[in-house]
Amino acid sequence: MSIQAETWNPESLAGQSLPCDVAEAFAYCERLTRRHYENFPVGSLLVPKRQRRHVYSVYAFARTADDFADEGYETGELTEAQRLTALDDWERKLEDCYRGVADHPVFVALAETARELRLPIQLFRDLLSAFKQDVVKRRYADFGEVLDYCSRSANPVGRLILLLFGYRDERLHQLSDCICSALQLANFWQDVEVDIRKDRVYLPQDEMARFGVSVDDLRGKRFSERYAALLKFQVERTRELFNRGKPLPNLVNGRLAIELRLTWLGGTRILERIEEMGYDTLNARPKISTADKIALLARALKRFEASE
Repeated sequence: MSIQAETWNPESLAGQSLPCDVAEAFAYCERLTRRHYENFPVGSLLVPKRQRRHVYSVYAFARTADDFADEGYETGELTEAQRLTALDDWERKLEDCYRGVADHPVFVALAETARELRLPIQLFRDLLSAFKQDVVKRRYADFGEVLDYCSRSANPVGRLILLLFGYRDERLHQLSDCICSALQLANFWQDVEVDIRKDRVYLPQDEMARFGVSVDDLRGKRFSERYAALLKFQVERTRELFNRGKPLPNLVNGRLAIELRLTWLGGTRILERIEEMGYDTLNARPKISTADKIALLARALKRFEASE
């Protein structure tokens, strides 16, 4: 039996049981993963083949849950209650998976990944808690609240990747947390205009008030010196967080080191693009160009000196 990756539909994806063997389940996760664009492909050739299938299963779990929380938002396809129901069902499948019961292909594959690599369930629970939060929380009072969200939406992904490669040292995981939180923050500052269309504002409310920027300014795409100063403050703080995690690529081996260098360079390049645009992320979205990607890959392939 060949299982095709479904089109996005929370009711079918969360509730449907699709019996399959482990090989079919991993193939399903790979197809699902390859359908989604990211700044840097998940499970790329930089990831050794023996780890690639596990990257696909973890990504398929997270990507599907993220879609429950986010896809079709602007068209109002689903209510908050429907989204939360889909996420609750996905969490039940996760819990069942860790008890040895799995009949959806994502969880058939994830059960094998979790068993083989000894992945703690709490990292997946944390991801789901962040996705659920995105459904109901629209504003963040201060930077502490934003960082708390990052600790559950982004940091578990970095820790899972390290575990996929056999790195269980807590010091490495803490460095990864710095990079992952910084990546999430860079994405927030990159997507201010995208998020406000969903009535989401990740800019801390107390700092918006301090710089004299209102939610109406965001909705109206009213770029000003005040907004530029607010974004400059966020970019500089985010760069500091990237720099705290910068030693990580030199502390791991092989292709993972290249992947982490590329990730670090890509995130900091987004910050540079925001600066080059004069911090106006209300009227244009900073992107990494093809030329950027080629240059970043060339740099990643060289030794990533901590003093660079």
